[in-house]
Amino acid sequence: MRFVTGALVVAMTATSSTQSADMRTRAEITNYEETSTYADVTRVIDGLAATSPLVYTESFGKTEEGRDLPLIVISDPKVATPAAARKLGRPIVFVQANIHAGEVEGKEAILMLARRLVSGDLKPMTRQMVFLIAPDYNADGNEKITPMNRTQQNGPVAGVGTRENSKGLDLNRDYMKLDSAEARALVGLMNKWDPHVAVDLHTTNGSYHANHLTYSPILNPNADPRLIEFTRSKMLAPIRAAMLKNHNWRTYYYGNFSPEDGGGRENARIDPANPGNVTWRTFDHRPRFGNNYVGLRNRIAILSEAYSYLDFKGRVAVTEHFVEEIYKSVQANAKQIMTLTAQADRVFTGPANGASTSLRSSQPVDLGVDFQIAAVEDKVEIVVGDVTKQLNPRSGREMLVMAPVAVPVAMKDYGIFVATRTLALPKGWVIPRALVASPRLAAALDRLRWHGIETRTIETATQMDVDRFVVQGLTRSEREFQGHQEARLAVSMEAAALSLDAGSILIPANHRLARLAAYLLEPDSDDGLVTWGIIEDGLSVGQGYPVYRVR
Repeated sequence: MRFVTGALVVAMTATSSTQSADMRTRAEITNYEETSTYADVTRVIDGLAATSPLVYTESFGKTEEGRDLPLIVISDPKVATPAAARKLGRPIVFVQANIHAGEVEGKEAILMLARRLVSGDLKPMTRQMVFLIAPDYNADGNEKITPMNRTQQNGPVAGVGTRENSKGLDLNRDYMKLDSAEARALVGLMNKWDPHVAVDLHTTNGSYHANHLTYSPILNPNADPRLIEFTRSKMLAPIRAAMLKNHNWRTYYYGNFSPEDGGGRENARIDPANPGNVTWRTFDHRPRFGNNYVGLRNRIAILSEAYSYLDFKGRVAVTEHFVEEIYKSVQANAKQIMTLTAQADRVFTGPANGASTSLRSSQPVDLGVDFQIAAVEDKVEIVVGDVTKQLNPRSGREMLVMAPVAVPVAMKDYGIFVATRTLALPKGWVIPRALVASPRLAAALDRLRWHGIETRTIETATQMDVDRFVVQGLTRSEREFQGHQEARLAVSMEAAALSLDAGSILIPANHRLARLAAYLLEPDSDDGLVTWGIIEDGLSVGQGYPVYRVR
C-alpha cells in the first residue's frame, strides 16, 4: 500500500494477489496473544480494497511521526468523496479505534466488521449507510508495543502500545486545543465527511463491576437535548437489550463506584452484601473528550469501553457485537437520525442550508457555563463483580482477570450533567482589528478555523452594540496537564458601543457550530481557549477580555 495525494492506492497485482490476500488481524493469527501493528492494519486494508469494489481508502492526515492515518470508506455504490456520500441520502457512520493505543480491541474488532461489511453477513447494510472506519488513530503509540504497558489488563499477553501519542499527548483530551497533528487531522475528517453518528472504541480501567462493556452518550448539556435523549432512549436502551439477548453480554452506562460525596474509589472492590453508601458515577462533561465534542457539533456520539479485566478475545468480541448493534440501530432509525441532526443544525442556520444572511440564530438558545453531575433517577441496579490474578508469562506481572461474579446492587446512578449557570447565545463575537494581529489571538483564530467555525473579516468600519467582559479573577492549576496550566476566568459583563475598524474579525452565531464556538470563545468557559492558554492577552484583573459578544 502506498499513499498519494490523500488517497490510499493499493499496490497489488490483480488476480493472484487478490486470491491470496490475508485479511485476518494479528489477534486472529496469534490466537489473541498479540495485537495488530501498523503493518498488520495496512495489510488488512489492502486486502479489503483489493477484493471489493465497495471500498475506498484514503489518508485523513499524518501522525506526529509522519505515518499516514488510514480511513476506510465502505458503501454500495462505492463513494470516494463526501459529496458523493451525501448525495446517497444515507446516514454516514464513523467508527474510530485505538485513540489510546493500549486499548486495542476496537482496532481488531472494527477490521473484522469491515470484512463482514465487504463480503459477509453485514454486506446488505452497505446499501443503507456509508461506513467510515479509522482503525488506528494513535498509530505512533501503536508501534510502541511492549508487555510492560497496561500490565494489569487481561491480555494480549505480548503487549500493547502507549496511551499517549509520540509527543506524550492524550488524544482524547485534545479535541478542543488541537495541539496534536492527529487531533487536527481527525477534526479535519469531521469537517470534511460530517458523519451523522460517531463511535469511539476504548477499554475501561477502574472499578470491579460485572459488565462486559460500558458506554456513554454525549454528556455535555450544551449539546442539542433531542440528540442526547434520542441516543439514550432510542439507541442505547434497545442496544443494551440486544446485547444481552443476541450475544449474552452484560452492558450498561460507563461509570465507577464512588461514595455519595463524590470521593474517588476507582478500582474499588465493592462487597455486594455490604456496599455502604456507594454510587455509580460517570466521568466528565467537558468537550476535550470525543463524545462530548461531537455532541457540540450537533451529531450523535457513542463511547464504547470494553471491560479491561475480560480476556482479550472476549473484549474484541463484545466490542464487535456492540458496534454491530449500533449499525443495526442506525439502520432502523436512519430517517430519524438524519432529521434530528438536520434540525439541530437549523436551530442556528434557519430553514436554508448553511448560514443565514442575518447574524441572529433562528431560535433563542441558552448555553451552560457551569455544570454539576446529577443522578439519573433514585436508584438503579448495578452489577457488582470481582477479579482474580493471573501471571502474564511475557511480562512476569500480574494481570487482573474478571471473576464469574455478577451481583446486582441498588445504588444511585450519577450519569448526567446539568447546567447551573447559563448565558443566552449572542448574535456573534467580534475581535477588533488592533487585537487581531496579536500572536495569541492569531493562534485562537487558527483553532476556530481548524474546527470548521466560520470567521468573517469586516470590510468597512462600523459600530456594534456589544457586551464587554472585564476580568475579575483568574485562577490557574498548580500542575501542568498536557503541557498547559489550565486557567479559569471570573468576569463581569457590561454593555458598550464598540467602534470596529475594517479588518476586525466577526464570528457569527448563525452557524451550525455555534455551540462549539461559544464553548471555545466565552471567557469563563471550563474548556475553551482561555482554559488552554491559547487566549492569554489582557487576562489580568481589571482588564477587558479581547473578544466581545455582539448584542
